Amino acid sequence: MTKVPQGLNVTSEIAYAAGLLSIIASIGAWATSRNKEDAPAAKAERWGIFIGLWAPTFMEIGNALKVEEK
Repeated sequence: MTKVPQGLNVTSEIAYAAGLLSIIASIGAWATSRNKEDAPAAKAERWGIFIGLWAPTFMEIGNALKVEEK
């Protein structure tokens, strides 16, 4: 499972950083979409949730890479 990220020289720290950035991007996307006058509030919430769902994936990839690094 970790052969592709390792082949791309992705470390566990990079994967953890991507998870954190996903959370920040989720909040930013929600706030940006919410402030648009023509966008409904539900659309802003869905967009933020969609990006926020990436964080657990990146964190799990980071965990798998950490185990392989040891």
